[in-house]
Amino acid sequence: MILRRALACSRLSQRVALTSSVARWYTPTIYKPDGTTHTVKEELTPLTKHIRDTILATGPISIAQYMQLALTSPIGGYYTRGQVFGREGDFVTSPEISQMFGEVMAVWYVMHWEMLGRPAKTVFVELGPGRGTLMDDIMRAAKRFKLFYASIRGIHFVEKSPELRKLQHDKLGCDWNATITVSDKNDSGKTPLSSVSQHHGGLEVGWHDVLEQVAVDKDCVPLMMAHEFFDALPIYKFEKGENGKWNEILVDVADSNTTPVQPAGPAQLRGSLQSSSSMEDSSASHFKFVRARGVTSNAAMVLRDQRFDSLFDKGDRVEVSPESARVMIQLADWISANSGMGLIIDYGADWTQGDTFRGIKNHQFANPLQSPGSMDLTADVDFSYLRFAANGKAKCYGPIEQGSFLHSMGIQARLQQLLQSTSDNKVQKDLVDCYRRLTDVHSMGRVYKVLAVLPNSSEGVPIPFAQPTAEDPDKPATNRS
Repeated sequence: MILRRALACSRLSQRVALTSSVARWYTPTIYKPDGTTHTVKEELTPLTKHIRDTILATGPISIAQYMQLALTSPIGGYYTRGQVFGREGDFVTSPEISQMFGEVMAVWYVMHWEMLGRPAKTVFVELGPGRGTLMDDIMRAAKRFKLFYASIRGIHFVEKSPELRKLQHDKLGCDWNATITVSDKNDSGKTPLSSVSQHHGGLEVGWHDVLEQVAVDKDCVPLMMAHEFFDALPIYKFEKGENGKWNEILVDVADSNTTPVQPAGPAQLRGSLQSSSSMEDSSASHFKFVRARGVTSNAAMVLRDQRFDSLFDKGDRVEVSPESARVMIQLADWISANSGMGLIIDYGADWTQGDTFRGIKNHQFANPLQSPGSMDLTADVDFSYLRFAANGKAKCYGPIEQGSFLHSMGIQARLQQLLQSTSDNKVQKDLVDCYRRLTDVHSMGRVYKVLAVLPNSSEGVPIPFAQPTAEDPDKPATNRS
């Protein structure tokens, strides 16, 4: 009897494995005897239906509006899910790879706190804090610098997602008994508004939907961090037409009679991400890219600067994020007004690009129009655009490559300390692998950049940057490749 059951289980597992293997070869297309075909669409989820109904009611929508709905909609937006980071999620960020990343960032803040004359009161402000890992590592490392740690009055997180707020709350060891909460829209429990961190000496922790809600005392110096924040802000996409006018690339329903436009995929694969077959096969999607027939109000507003007419040729595409400029202007004003400092760390380039919008799912690039709400949507950050927005409001240094920044700040010395702390060969190998992943030019070391923001009144150049990056307002950096 036992043997028969074992054989039956073995056959069942083999059948399941074979079925799964064969299923991967199938396409969503049905081939009919008369030679015609029919494509089976993906599931019409509540969010997909909402986006589809919006387009049917108002016409094609901007990529920016599509991103906002797919990422933050309360009826299934991607960031309303809890587990999106790490190996079990869709992507891994630098803080999730190794503690060394956050520890090096802590050293940078300590050094520049010294440069500012050791202000008595400081407060950390992080935009888009993920699971809270980066801030947890920074706080733990900061404890080794007693005077600096004693200056910290609290932590502010700018985070809209109720689920991510709960993860951050738990990561910092916040006390639920001391937590002020509000009911969230998804009825999944209480969303933290403020608490105290038991892991970090009872520091006050606050959560805010937008930066405007963060209140800092006049004698308190803000220490700002934006790690992989700007890449998720909405973008608009345009293509320069035959007549020299900019045509907006929009999102339409797939069965409309408008001509589809397929933007090119990312120019290069990054880190551990791989290209997915869904990147090329968009036939199952309910949506498609289309080119606007005339000049949209978005094109007239976003591209009103003459530089977009003079620096690009017919057929060139550009991705522009006005929301990034708005946030950067606010950050620059805020840092200068409060004599603060900030780091912006993200993947991108120091010029305007045109075809980087993509989805990320299961650590692979994916078609961003498939299954909205099931994947992260992102585009490379244009650091020249951020600097241009901050010009005259604050001093910007960089960007420099992440690998160069980490090496200059002593990550190799920290690696050696950790290697000497263990005799376990596997742990040592993991440490070296993580170090290489963070710093290697073929992984995250080159594509990720670091930009420092200091007040206009600051003196001296922050380590390891050179002089403030010069801006020519008539000719910001671009690249058509």
